[in-house]
Amino acid sequence: MAVGDRIKQLRTAKNMTQSDLAKIVGLTYIQVGRYEKAKSNSSADVLQKLASALYTTTDFLMGGDTEQVQAQLSDKELLKQFREVEKWKKKTKASLRSLSMLLSLKRKSNS
Repeated sequence: MAVGDRIKQLRTAKNMTQSDLAKIVGLTYIQVGRYEKAKSNSSADVLQKLASALYTTTDFLMGGDTEQVQAQLSDKELLKQFREVEKWKKKTKASLRSLSMLLSLKRKSNS
């Protein structure tokens, strides 16, 4: 699947119009359409902005597994929190992973 197809697939999955995405990224809807139809190639900077607006990675846009589209994180507040966690030190992240695993195990045992 081409980059433009991935952009369109993610955009429509998030119920965004080309205009919505364009406003977030700082483009025109015409340019977004060009990217989606592979009539123009985006710069690395624009690709990063598109990925961020679509809550994905540039790696995915450029060739990730199509099954990942279904696994995209849609809770925007949670995504913001995860992005903040990425800035934490290794030891703090490890503590959060442990806590998360414990909560998952507790949830499974209560099901």
